[in-house]
Amino acid sequence: MEVWTYIQLGIAAVFQGPDLFAIAGFGVPVTPIMVLLGFLLGIAVGATPGLAGPMAMAISLPILISIFGFSPDALLPVMGFLIGIMKGATIGGAVPAILFNTPGTPDAYMTTLDGYPMTQAGKARKALKIAHVSSASGDTFSDIVLILCAPFLAVLVESYLDLPEKTALLILSLAFIASVIGNSVGKGLISMGLGLLAVYIGTGEDFYPRLTLGSQTLAQGFPIATAILGVLIIGEVFKSIEDLWHDHRRAQKRPSYTEVGDQHVHRADLRRIAPYIARSAVIGTAIGALPGVGSTLAATLGFTTGSRRHATKSPDATQFGHGAPEGIASTEAANSSVSGANLIPVLSLGIPGNAAAVFLILAADSIGGFNPGPSVFKFTSGSINPELVMAFGLFTIMMLANLFNWTIGGGFMRVVGYMIHIPKHILLPVVLLLTFTAIYVQEARMSAIWFAVGFGVLGYLMRRLGMSPLPFVIAFILGGKLEETARQAFAATGGDAWFLFTNPIAAVFMALAVTVIVFSTRTRKEPAQ
Repeated sequence: MEVWTYIQLGIAAVFQGPDLFAIAGFGVPVTPIMVLLGFLLGIAVGATPGLAGPMAMAISLPILISIFGFSPDALLPVMGFLIGIMKGATIGGAVPAILFNTPGTPDAYMTTLDGYPMTQAGKARKALKIAHVSSASGDTFSDIVLILCAPFLAVLVESYLDLPEKTALLILSLAFIASVIGNSVGKGLISMGLGLLAVYIGTGEDFYPRLTLGSQTLAQGFPIATAILGVLIIGEVFKSIEDLWHDHRRAQKRPSYTEVGDQHVHRADLRRIAPYIARSAVIGTAIGALPGVGSTLAATLGFTTGSRRHATKSPDATQFGHGAPEGIASTEAANSSVSGANLIPVLSLGIPGNAAAVFLILAADSIGGFNPGPSVFKFTSGSINPELVMAFGLFTIMMLANLFNWTIGGGFMRVVGYMIHIPKHILLPVVLLLTFTAIYVQEARMSAIWFAVGFGVLGYLMRRLGMSPLPFVIAFILGGKLEETARQAFAATGGDAWFLFTNPIAAVFMALAVTVIVFSTRTRKEPAQ
């Protein structure tokens, strides 16, 4: 079948799927409504310091599955809601950064450098509009690159990589993620090792579960929802609660500023910021395509690169860090363009690169009918590949979310500014309760709650020791696939224990894995010298 046929089928799957309700006898499909609801929730979550897109995705996923079930028809509505949250949270993070000098996420810190000075100068609404245009532009560009590159990369991998090479590629990805995330390569490797250890408990061949210490409870293994939600969400809540316990400063009333002058973004303003948006969109997309490299680095590089150009081209204008609209444009375009590109390794290789992608992988694994990886983009002669139809359905969802971003995103992000006033001591227990509810909905047994608490304590300790939990999570997800691929490669090579080194491409990947770790270790040590 031709590509155009699959595009049509993917669009039809979104807009001709199950109806949520009917208006005047015409059915309203459920998927676009779920994308819209997820997008609006994402903006609200992004505008609330202490919350984040992955946190909302983590809580929503089990609840969505309990509502829609496990049939293939449930996949697009669930994924649509999660993608909507991911995109909405990205743009919503600019709201507290600009209005209150309070970055909700690390990558939004760079937005405060120019956004808050514009608010102090009475240009708050103009700053929000610039952030919206820049964010939507970077996100749209990134999604276009995703649609063009993910199928090409998947076909390339499927054509040239066999089982030994795929095993080595997974090892390279884990090594890269462990090396680039966090402040220490050693801590990243320990986090990854703990994730692999946890996923292999209770698994094994036949009826001989591993590492169970004779416990029947451990023989069932750790449910994936308890491990990931525990380490990522409950661990963060525990740390935030402790921070509140030690924080004795009283909340001060936030200063208010009167709007001054024109708040509209004119064509002249767009011409000024367009080069900065374009440059940062390319930077963010390139960074987002690498597993484990997040939007914080993209925002920093976008801001730094734009600052150098601005200082050279416009030395007499307001410079970055003092209320320059170009600074907001550079930062927001860079961190927003990461979101689409982060799905390139997910769809083409089945490797999640950030926390948001983790929950998209979980949704696909939980519901079934779609297995992200190179096989998704296979063209089958004489029959339809349902996974490829689903992939084009996801592309349609991404573009639909961008449409919502362009049309209603800017207005809604200006409305939800009040979310900043929600006290953390009220917010965090609610998040904790919702997380436990989501876990119980997914597993329906008390042992899952205790596992989640245990992983939450582990996540808390990892954060206190300066260890990123993301390598743990990604290793937990990829550990089963790594073992399965390695077993198949071992059998396919006739029991060759050195199959990772006797195959040339696999050997190159293994050498790159070692090189990445060594190079990252030396790079991290240089500033201390």
